[in-house]
Amino acid sequence: MRTDFDFPKKDLLGPVVFRPDFNNFEKINTTQAWSLFFTAGKEDKVLGENAEFGKFFTNLLIALGVAGCIWGTVFTHLA
Repeated sequence: MRTDFDFPKKDLLGPVVFRPDFNNFEKINTTQAWSLFFTAGKEDKVLGENAEFGKFFTNLLIALGVAGCIWGTVFTHLA
C-alpha cells in the first residue's frame, strides 16, 4: 500500500495553533474557536464549517450565565 502523506513529525504532535500554516493573524469564526476550545487546541475543524454550531454554543453559554444569575438572585432572597 502506497500513501502520499509525508508530514513532519513536529507538525503532527503539536497543537494546531502552533503550526506554521495556522491562522497568520486572520480572524477565526466562532465555530473554529469552540472547536479549538473543546479539543484543547488540537484541531480547528472538528465541528465543521457550519457557523450555526458556534452561535449555538455561544448562546448556550450566555443562557447558562443568565440562568445562574437569576437562580442565585431568587434563592438568595428566599433564604
